Amino acid sequence: MGGGQRRIDAQHRKGKLTARERIDVLLDPGSFEEWDTYVEHRCTDFGMEKQSIAGDGVVTGYGTINGRLVFLFSQDFTVFGGSLSEAHAEKICKIMDQAMRVGAPVIGINDSGGARIQEGVASLAGYAEVFQRNVLASGVVPQISVIMGPCAGGAVYSPAMTDFIFMVEDSSYMFVTGPDVVKTVTHEEVTQEQLGGAITHTTKSGVADKAFTNDIEALLYLRRFVDFLPHSNKSKPPTRPTPDLADREEKSLDTLVPANPNKPYDMKELIIKVVDEGDFFELQPAYAANIITGFGRMDGTTVGFVANQPMVLAGCLDIDSSRKAARFVRFCDCFNIPIVTFVDVPGFLPGTFQEYGGIIKHGAKLLYAFAEATVPKVTLITRKAYGGAYDVMSSKHLRGDVNFAWPSAEIAVMGPKGAVEIIFRQDIGDAGKIAERTEEYRRRFANPFIAGKRGFIDDVIMPHNTRKRICRSLKMLREKELKNPWKKHGNIPL
Repeated sequence: MGGGQRRIDAQHRKGKLTARERIDVLLDPGSFEEWDTYVEHRCTDFGMEKQSIAGDGVVTGYGTINGRLVFLFSQDFTVFGGSLSEAHAEKICKIMDQAMRVGAPVIGINDSGGARIQEGVASLAGYAEVFQRNVLASGVVPQISVIMGPCAGGAVYSPAMTDFIFMVEDSSYMFVTGPDVVKTVTHEEVTQEQLGGAITHTTKSGVADKAFTNDIEALLYLRRFVDFLPHSNKSKPPTRPTPDLADREEKSLDTLVPANPNKPYDMKELIIKVVDEGDFFELQPAYAANIITGFGRMDGTTVGFVANQPMVLAGCLDIDSSRKAARFVRFCDCFNIPIVTFVDVPGFLPGTFQEYGGIIKHGAKLLYAFAEATVPKVTLITRKAYGGAYDVMSSKHLRGDVNFAWPSAEIAVMGPKGAVEIIFRQDIGDAGKIAERTEEYRRRFANPFIAGKRGFIDDVIMPHNTRKRICRSLKMLREKELKNPWKKHGNIPL
């Protein structure tokens, strides 16, 4: 009963489930094994010795999702507002340690008022113990945070170090300092929702990966999401049988790319038409939408997709999209998930805002991530692949295993118009001559065959064969082995 019926009713009135109800929805029926049910806090200050509730505000243990093992903790807001005490932290640390030993994902359901003030530094020490385990577990087992209530102050840094963060609209929020402190220090007036709500973090900050309308929807989507992930860094990506044939042709892709090179098209259509049964789980769909990231399956096996989106900023790479894609690529590499990259990129976004914001360093993150990755990498250029952005998007030069292009691909240092105006600067006043040179450049370079002659493109394929060729490539790469030079760790351009 946690903090009692009165507090449970208050939780329900806010449209929120209790800690145990959330576990019941998330896990397979009857699979939950609870640990540390009887743990209580050890605080004797401020009258706390008279207030002890078994479990101390967090439910911990393990169970299965669609038959696959996961460890989890679910904070109970009805007990001391879900605040974290020393004992509360010890419970979380215990299941994280065990998850690393056996190799299983960790799911944290956050609904907490923060550090338990009555315990002072002992509570802060508890947070740091959890943080340390987040770091040690990173790249060992997948870590997922579900924010289902408040998560403020130092508490936000544990979810921040996990691999994925899901939030619930109107009932969850994350911020380092709350609206009252913001008002005192900066004189800004802002609501909790504006400062750190689900919409803020999935559209403006990019802190969260997805927002859901209520607890039930979030937990059901999480069940679907976990199915894409391997158990640990020692596991292969999960596979499941599919009726969708690996050699299926998709004739509609032959007309996906418009004849006009300046006209956009929806890259998601390509992804949905090549993945098994059209099942694509997109991450951060409302943030940095000029690049698409997410999971799908090819011939039954999980694959990570990274794709430029010509519908937004013409598919240019910018600061936000580089960071978003780099983190996703590194997750896939940690957990042996092959990466399929769809390229239609005219370059990096120009402007003072981007340069002053550090596009050089941020763009290098994506370059670093693709270059470092040793998992199978299959790349397809659908249209534009210009300049340094061509290199960055998992090119053959960054150890791309299989690099395809459609006949519509244009691989060059820059677009025909810009190139001609530089090469034939002396003819700029002669519109007819410039137009003639531009057409000549387009004919000679705006195609995939120059790169094909150098072996930078392995094959030029017809769009309708895309699924078949990618599935064959991934099957060939299944036992790929590639090791980076020994190092303690690289120094990614943060």
